[in-house]
Amino acid sequence: MSTNGTLLTIRDLQVAYGGILALQGVSLEVHEGEIVTLIGANGAGKSTLLRAISGVVPIRSGKITFGAFDLGGVPAHRIVELGVAHVPEGRGIFANLTVLENLKLATWSRKDRKDLGHEYQRVFDIFPRLAERQHQLAGTLSGGEQQMLAVGRALMTRGRLLLLDEPSMGLAPVLVREIFQTLREINDTGTTILLVEQNARQALKLAQRGYVLETGRLTLAGSAHDLIDHPSVKAAYLGG
Repeated sequence: MSTNGTLLTIRDLQVAYGGILALQGVSLEVHEGEIVTLIGANGAGKSTLLRAISGVVPIRSGKITFGAFDLGGVPAHRIVELGVAHVPEGRGIFANLTVLENLKLATWSRKDRKDLGHEYQRVFDIFPRLAERQHQLAGTLSGGEQQMLAVGRALMTRGRLLLLDEPSMGLAPVLVREIFQTLREINDTGTTILLVEQNARQALKLAQRGYVLETGRLTLAGSAHDLIDHPSVKAAYLGG
């Protein structure tokens, strides 16, 4: 998808857990309409970065700007209202609620209630299996269906930026391909995506640009095409 202006800007971001710096001076940009992926080993700080953007963890220093808004100190619920939707690692669905009830929960901040029918239909068009299972308890869904529900719930917020943390984790290869194809379709409808993903090859095939995060620091940045061909990325993340 073609890119326009910068939607998300992060400058010199530091996040600490106790006395340990999880992010050390991270700077990156995501442009409107892009898919940008963040790759790195477990413990590199990828999930922490998404949590900082969505206001779930406080930042020690640096700046996060979303559109015209400085997100520093802004509570997480307000960041959702501004247009940032976060699908966390582990999905975070409510197992004892139905699919439809999970989707409805994501609309708590919506003032335009009359359009909700169209939003449910959009999610069901993207994920037909959720339509079939809309009255089923979310805890009885398969892992792939739960991931679809987590993404669908985020879409119900009508966010401009979708933060995705390990959407392929624990899924069979055929479902991984399906999820990635769906993310491309979501991006084609105008949603910007920042993707954290252990499956570096799939992520770089999907994205336009990428960043490599190692122990809290960005070590590489570039087009997804260039990163796939980069020797250190090949050695560390692509199995050769």
